Amino acid sequence: MQAGKKLTERKPTGTDWARVKREAGQEALVPFDPDSEPYNPNDSTAVAAYWNDATIKRGRGRPAVAVKRPTLNMRVDAEVLDAFKATGPGWQTRINALLRDAVKHGVVKA
Repeated sequence: MQAGKKLTERKPTGTDWARVKREAGQEALVPFDPDSEPYNPNDSTAVAAYWNDATIKRGRGRPAVAVKRPTLNMRVDAEVLDAFKATGPGWQTRINALLRDAVKHGVVKA
């Protein structure tokens, strides 16, 4: 490089919007492998048919129960809450079990 000469070439930064617009105008086909895919994503009829027949499976979280328990908001002493939380995950279930046992043994009448 000669002394006093500035570099005018710069590295490209950001998004090449001209390329994005150019490619967006083209009809893009997704590669399709009939051996491993349930439908051709390039065929709108096949896509619609697949999703019309699709079923959704429940994801993470508690499994559904036959009888849903109601939500309860109540106030308890901070020491009581801290003691149950200190027992680790499932502390709310343990509180419910203790209350159920109290009702069962007549400590609390239902």
